[in-house]
Amino acid sequence: MKTPIYLDNHATTRVDPRVVEAMLPHFTEDFGNAASRNHAFGWVAEEAVEQAREQVAALIGAGAKEVVFTSGATESDNAALVGVAEFYKEKGDHIITATIEHKAVLDTCQMLEQRGFRVTYLEVDEKGSIDLEQLEAAITDKTTLISLMAANNEIGTLHPLKEIGAIARKHGVLFHCDATQGVGHQKIDVEEMNIDLASYTAHKIYGPKGIGALYVRRRKPRVRITPIIYGGGHERGIRSGTLNVPGIVGFGKAAELMLADGPTENQRIRALRDRLREGITREIDFVYLNGHAEFRHPGNLNLSFAFVEGESMLMGIDDIAVSSGSACTSASLEPSYVLRALGVGDDLAHSSIRFGVGRFNTEEEIDHTIRRVVETVSRLRDMSPLYELAQEGVDIKSIQWNAH
Repeated sequence: MKTPIYLDNHATTRVDPRVVEAMLPHFTEDFGNAASRNHAFGWVAEEAVEQAREQVAALIGAGAKEVVFTSGATESDNAALVGVAEFYKEKGDHIITATIEHKAVLDTCQMLEQRGFRVTYLEVDEKGSIDLEQLEAAITDKTTLISLMAANNEIGTLHPLKEIGAIARKHGVLFHCDATQGVGHQKIDVEEMNIDLASYTAHKIYGPKGIGALYVRRRKPRVRITPIIYGGGHERGIRSGTLNVPGIVGFGKAAELMLADGPTENQRIRALRDRLREGITREIDFVYLNGHAEFRHPGNLNLSFAFVEGESMLMGIDDIAVSSGSACTSASLEPSYVLRALGVGDDLAHSSIRFGVGRFNTEEEIDHTIRRVVETVSRLRDMSPLYELAQEGVDIKSIQWNAH
């Protein structure tokens, strides 16, 4: 077993060797521009792109002509939200999303608010789930778009896409799904779920970075969006720019592998994730699961370790790549906005660790991680007087601290 161990698969994934193999010829031999229609180099590139488009579309049950290639899910989110808001602004100026969406959605919504659009941010419960009745109640005759993710990137909670799609369709509102974390890891079928736009990317499914896709429904209803990038009219005028042929081919191969192996692979990943959780909670007390216990991404484990500081934890398990629930912004350590939305207190939010289990992880790596986490938490808690009090049954929150 080699260290460091990679358990941050929600941030990015290792590119599958089979994906690299598919991409390589398009750097050196078949290097043509897919928009060059006058010679064989261009034709070969175009053919490779169209094959990949079919593979990428199949992953979400879409038609090939409904897939627009972008630079990644962030661009896809921007294109969907801004594109729909601008195109349908005569119909309405209201968008609905949730407080725990990815920043690519939240920051875009805030920008749209500055342009005069109105946004409703749905609250979530302590598990990260939205209330479908609140969603329906938020819809007005000016609502043009609902934007809700498939799986949360921090806590793994899944949104009920089929039910959301049914509500959107019933009210004639478009439904955009940021499917970045969910695609390949949960069932996503744009027809069955009435999804009108979907964002996803290659580097979360063992493909290359820098290539993503936006699904835009072509019929029942036909969705129109105003482009956010102009010049050359590539991708049916929706997204101009020379196509990243090697990246697109890699995305296609990654999607093909996910479609074929995903169901079996997800069972194995879920078993590793559960092994990790059980191994840690068997040895350590005061450990709390963040997110939904049942409806969650198969590889996601987000735990808060009371009486331990997240940054100290990361330093203690420096041979394991994980993510902390704290984010350094402008020299201040702010707890995750997602955990705050769940009502997690600052102390537990600061002690949260996100483990992302993926295709290339092994039982041996999981067992090593359990040992390292248990050792580190035990050592850090030995230095915590609060932990000692908690073990004695003292309610820490009830203690009145005197300032001298």
